[in-house]
Amino acid sequence: MGNAQPLPILITGGGRRIGLALAHHFLNLRQPVIVSYRTEYPTIDTLRKAGAVCVQADFSTDEGILAFADKVKADNRGLRGIIHNASDWRAEKPGTSLSETLSCMLQIHVHAPYLLNHALQDLLRGHGHAASDIIHFTDYVVERGSDKHIAYAASKAALDNMTRSFARKLAPEVKVNAIAPSLILFNDHDDADYRREALNKSLMKIAPGEKEVIDLIDYIFTSCYVTGRTFGVDGGRPLR
Repeated sequence: MGNAQPLPILITGGGRRIGLALAHHFLNLRQPVIVSYRTEYPTIDTLRKAGAVCVQADFSTDEGILAFADKVKADNRGLRGIIHNASDWRAEKPGTSLSETLSCMLQIHVHAPYLLNHALQDLLRGHGHAASDIIHFTDYVVERGSDKHIAYAASKAALDNMTRSFARKLAPEVKVNAIAPSLILFNDHDDADYRREALNKSLMKIAPGEKEVIDLIDYIFTSCYVTGRTFGVDGGRPLR
């Protein structure tokens, strides 16, 4: 029994940025990882070579979400956790459909985690008290709102609320928590002026990098008590 293969962690949108860093972190710990991805990047092939199971998934429709869930259920006897990292960031812009913007944001940030949590809950249950985890990535704008990304902020607020609902539903076997980040790391194309302006919006004046989130997830996974909470990783930005 002690040599049993550990159950995999499912990371949605694991081909880039924080999702990619998390996948490599768990693989380095010899933890099996399943990664969903929408578009084939060179990083996906790198993950495959490192041992991750990479599954192309289309979360733009409910059918695509459920087809992905069926694939996961067919190939796995259980899951150690689900990290809902897949995300999109659309602004309301002149000439764009407000209905399409709202639908897109709700689809990726609400429909996908809602349907996957329900579809995969049996893979998370049955492993013991607080033995499994679900983590939702929300955003610091859940508290503050956003005048340029209203649909995005609203969809992340719905996901934040679902954190508490699923925590109630799945306890005590599964802990469900959320992480609300802000400015964890820059994009390569962000220029010096943008970086300076962005850093000035937080109290801590840094972009800490993926390790800040990785360390928090390690804590959440090892806890046997914390559930239904949202952890702000934002450098004090809401206080500015």
